[in-house]
Amino acid sequence: MQFPFPADVLLALAAFSFVSSVTPGPNNFMLLASGVNFGFTRSIPHMIGIASGFCFMLVCVGFGLGEIFERAPLLYQGLKFVGAAYLLYLAWKIANSGPVASREGSGTEEQGTPMTFLQAAAFQWVNPKAWFMAVTSMSVYTVHTNFVASVLGVAAVFTAINLPSISMWCGMGTGLRSVLSDPVKLRYFNWIMGGLLVASLWPMLK
Repeated sequence: MQFPFPADVLLALAAFSFVSSVTPGPNNFMLLASGVNFGFTRSIPHMIGIASGFCFMLVCVGFGLGEIFERAPLLYQGLKFVGAAYLLYLAWKIANSGPVASREGSGTEEQGTPMTFLQAAAFQWVNPKAWFMAVTSMSVYTVHTNFVASVLGVAAVFTAINLPSISMWCGMGTGLRSVLSDPVKLRYFNWIMGGLLVASLWPMLK
């Protein structure tokens, strides 16, 4: 596939996609916690949901949703409040997650369940970092002379880079499962993850 922008722009977009995808944020904090509490395999729908939901969001923003929010700021403010409430709920769920199973697929029961594909995809619409990434990439890297192709190109680059980047966080969490097999250590870890998720509300409250 030939992208509708020069190689230097493609490299800049790829760099922005990687840095914005791999740096800490609500998605990555939740994947780190999911990797610890549920393992990599059970978190795959969560990861694919993030990548798919964000790709859909990128296309919608590129084709005019961002302009709608600019013309209806109260709608955007309402979305921010819904997102803040949902993030607090997710932080509470993470902070109260149950014990780690001895190994993935061991049959040991755990409290709670990992986020589903649809839940993860829908979460992108109330994720402040996802909105920043979508609006910035579509405003900076699209080409007006070939707009439709460039919107799809930006979405394709982000999708190709986003999924491996966020998977690293889930992988790190999975690697910590044996370290956090002690229920007391796990409880502290989940409290910290819940606190970090609450702290990620700060960009939304500015």
